[in-house]
Amino acid sequence: MHDGPVLAPNSPPAAPQGLLAIWRERIRARWNLAQMAQENPHLLKDIGLTKQQVETEFAKRFWQR
Repeated sequence: MHDGPVLAPNSPPAAPQGLLAIWRERIRARWNLAQMAQENPHLLKDIGLTKQQVETEFAKRFWQR
């Protein structure tokens, strides 16, 4: 006998609208971060990031965390 919750083996993925919203937010946030690094590089120190960290984050694809 199984005492835990039963999950469907083929549970549906996240709602497409929610996934698209997440992807758009990642694109926007990474673009804004790159713009800030280019226009005001001194602010990177204020938020605790290095230029290398910003470049690594910006290089990620929109579906990557």
